[in-house]
Amino acid sequence: MPAATHTKRLLRIPATVAVTAGLLLTACSGGSGHKAAASSPVVSGRAATAAAAADLAPYYDQKLSWRSCSSTGFDCATMKVPLDYAHPDPHDDLQLVVARKKATGKGAKLGSLLVNPGGPGGSAIDYLGYAALGYPSAVTSRYDMVAVDPRGVARSEPVECLTDKQMDTFTAVDTTPDNAAEVSALQAADRNFDAACERRSGKLLAHVSTVDSARDMDVLRALLGDRKLNYVGKSYGTFLGATYAGLFPKRVGHLVLDGAMDPSIGALDSSRTQAGGFEVAFDAFARDCVRRADCPLGTTSAADAGRHLDALFASLDAHPLKTGSLARPLTEALGTTGVISAMYDQSMWPTLRDALTAANKGDGAPLLQLSDSYYERDDKGKYSNLMFANSAVNCLDLPPALKSPADVEKALPSFEKASPHFGRTLAWSSLGCAYWPVPATGHAAKITAKGAGPILVVGTTRDPATPYAWAKSLAAQLTSGHLLTYDGDGHTAYGRGSSCIDNAVNAYLLKGTVPPAGKTCT
Repeated sequence: MPAATHTKRLLRIPATVAVTAGLLLTACSGGSGHKAAASSPVVSGRAATAAAAADLAPYYDQKLSWRSCSSTGFDCATMKVPLDYAHPDPHDDLQLVVARKKATGKGAKLGSLLVNPGGPGGSAIDYLGYAALGYPSAVTSRYDMVAVDPRGVARSEPVECLTDKQMDTFTAVDTTPDNAAEVSALQAADRNFDAACERRSGKLLAHVSTVDSARDMDVLRALLGDRKLNYVGKSYGTFLGATYAGLFPKRVGHLVLDGAMDPSIGALDSSRTQAGGFEVAFDAFARDCVRRADCPLGTTSAADAGRHLDALFASLDAHPLKTGSLARPLTEALGTTGVISAMYDQSMWPTLRDALTAANKGDGAPLLQLSDSYYERDDKGKYSNLMFANSAVNCLDLPPALKSPADVEKALPSFEKASPHFGRTLAWSSLGCAYWPVPATGHAAKITAKGAGPILVVGTTRDPATPYAWAKSLAAQLTSGHLLTYDGDGHTAYGRGSSCIDNAVNAYLLKGTVPPAGKTCT
């Protein structure tokens, strides 16, 4: 996860998109008993099980029963998957929620296009509300737009940990400890979080890995009647898509991996490189800010703006700000999270400038609101399960980067070199998985997906959360990888305003045409 929190590597689309999308599909939930005709299959579910183990046949052969779940044309269904693919047991089956918006055009259809916004822990169904209505019509007219909330996420057997009030306390704990007492408090917060997850979701925790979710996607592919998987994954969703390609290369259709992760690096390198990504993003924000007469970080230089930001963080550490009716003080941790939240999308830079201006005047409410949006805390004080699922998946996918405060202290110089403003918080945030109750089942490894058709990897040069170097690395690892570059700011690129990017991705999704080597959009 990027900064100022004890959870792990949160990689997702901008919160502004997620909030907008979340206004749709509110009726989508699990456990429907309504029966409806399944979608017309391209291939039968039974044919799709030919390569699957016999004990998985009940999952590949089930029928989806669709029902209307919104006033804007979305349908929902539930699908069953085994808790443990190695030992399927119908008594332990999980119920995952699926949503669909049928293709809007009258011409020939291209099957289904699955979407995932990242996280891990982001709701794919909430994101579908945006994708189905906001992606280019050339694509939504030809594809049924589909999403499944991954196991452990949102509507699909959600991982649960802390109560809402406990989360308020947890997110405010100092993540840049200055003495032994503050280190102990941070450790205690992490241990309490992890123990709460075990108490409330213990049986599920060993079975929410990215590999598990990729296997779930293959079941869904078959149930949708698609011979191959077509998919747009954003941020962490690129790791999910690449994992699918590694497991099922012959079943890869059109895969777009936008804002790519690098599966070949471990948790330590991942966190440290991400720290550098946020530093690059802040530098871009600062250079834009100081050109404005009302910049709350001064008007001299980006370096001077960074010094003003450090001074604000130090002030919050010593004296948290009042937040008026929000009734929670703005601590350094929450303030840093608020700044980080705005780094995901340059359209949030004006909001961040206003929030920093308010903080300079003693009002912490706007920065706290940015932090709350990052954590998916609503104005009634209720959190989504984003952070719980994020921890569960990340701690299962990779062994902990740092296992003790001594490890963090040793790593601090390299983190602070990568990111003078955010490195310290990212280093201490890496400690959370050290106390996780379930050992990691995954490890860092290159994914080649030999035998897959062309896979399109999209990278943004000043992406804060998934640095551009990761996109270059993933495209090079994949035997059939093709890199498309957006020279710009913000996290991910497709469907976010660049006609050059959209046209290139559309050509791939619609015709299978990959961009020429070295293609860069501005």
